[in-house]
Formats: sequence, C-alpha cells, structure tokens
Amino acid sequence: MNGTMKMLAPIALAGALAQLSACTWVKPTMSAEAVRVAYNGDVTGCREAGQISVSVADKVAFYHRSELKVRDELETLARNQAAELPADTIKAASEPHDGAQNFTAYVCGGVRMRQRESSAVAPQRAAREGEAQTFPVKDH
Repeated sequence: MNGTMKMLAPIALAGALAQLSACTWVKPTMSAEAVRVAYNGDVTGCREAGQISVSVADKVAFYHRSELKVRDELETLARNQAAELPADTIKAASEPHDGAQNFTAYVCGGVRMRQRESSAVAPQRAAREGEAQTFPVKDH
C-alpha cells in the first residue's frame, strides 16, 4: 500500500461507519402504525394480550450502534409483533440490554374498532376490484 492509500483507508472506514450509523434496519408494518406506545405506563382499562421479546444488533463488529437507534428499532419490532397478536398498545416491561428488550402488549379498544372498520371496507374494496358483493336482505 502506498502512502496515499494508507491515508485514505481511515477516511473510507470513517465514511462507511457514518453510513452504517444512519441505517435503520427495522421498518414498521402497516398494521403496526396503529399500535401506540404507553410511554407514561398508563394502560388503565386495557386487557393484557401477551408478552413480546425483541432483539436487534446493538453492535456491528467493533462498532457500537447509537443507543437511540437501537431503542427505536426495538420499539418498532415490538409494535410489529403487537399488531399480529392483535394488540393496539405496548408498554416496555424492561429497559433495553445488549440489544434486547421485553414489552407487554395490551388491547385498549382500538383493535376491535379497526377490525370493524376493515370489515366495513371489504365490500367497497370488492366493488372497486370488480368482484361480487353480497348484502343482507331485510324482511319488512
């Protein structure tokens, strides 16, 4: 390696690490967008729906990822899993440690409402897509 290459190698490595730190690897699903996080811990009137354990890489090789990014990704993963239960609220059950965290999922009312809305939208969607529709018949 010549002198110029030796000087450019650390600069290239620093650039690669800067790009890595900007990466967000976990994306929320469409359903997870409606899952709220009980940051204040208030889940009064909610029913527990289950426990969620999530983990992400908190370091890559010797590089430690931003604590804020790791927390954000853990929360996004928990929201994704809560939507599959289905639950509409999550609350942290522990602090993040080594890229892992536990959450408790709750149903606070929004899941039932979303299910009703989606069943009401289904006939409209079928009409737009050219499919057959059925309607209940009332006897007078």
